[in-house]
Amino acid sequence: MTTILQINSAARSQGAQSTLLADELTLKLQQANPGAKTVVRNLLADNLPHLDDATLGAFFTPDEERTPEQKAINARSAALIAELLAADIVVIAAPLYNFGISSQLKTYFDWIARAGITFRYTATGPEGLVQGKKVYVVSARGGKYAGTPHDSQTPYLSSFLGFLGMSDVNFIYAEGLAMGPEVANAALSAARDAIAAV
Repeated sequence: MTTILQINSAARSQGAQSTLLADELTLKLQQANPGAKTVVRNLLADNLPHLDDATLGAFFTPDEERTPEQKAINARSAALIAELLAADIVVIAAPLYNFGISSQLKTYFDWIARAGITFRYTATGPEGLVQGKKVYVVSARGGKYAGTPHDSQTPYLSSFLGFLGMSDVNFIYAEGLAMGPEVANAALSAARDAIAAV
C-alpha cells in the first residue's frame, strides 16, 4: 500500500496557499493511488523546539546514558523519522518566507537530520539513508523568484533533501500571489495545471 506524507509548514493555520495547494496535490495523488494511506504532519501545531542544549544533549548522548527527559526528546525525533521512512510519496507545503523556508520547516529538518540514522559519513563522503521517495514541494510566493538569485529556497531544499537521500524532488510554484488579483489568479491556475499533470 502506498503511503503519502504531507508536511505543512506555513506559519498561518488557516488559508495558507501552500497548504491549500498541497491538499489538492495530495488528493490527486490519492486518486492515482487507490487505497493509499495519507498522513498529514502539521508543523505549526507540532511546535517543535528549536535546537538547544537540551535537544542536542538528547541527540548526542548514548541511549543507555540518557535521562528520562532526553529519552522523550529522542523518541519524538525517532517518531518523526519513522513516519518519513514509512512514506513512499512526500508532499511538502513550503511557502517562501524572506527568501527561505519557514522556521517550522527548518526545525523539522533539524529533528530528522540525524547522523547514523537518516544519513551517514563514509570513506567516499556522505550517504543519505532516506531513499526511494518521490518528493513534491509546493511553494507559494508573494513575488516571482524562481530562477533568480533571490530564490535560495529551491537550491536549499534540493540540497538538503538530496543529502538525506531524496533525489527525486519536483517543485510546483505559485508565484506572484501578492502582485494583484490578475497575477495571483494566473499563478494559482498554473500551479493547478502542474498538479493536474502529476
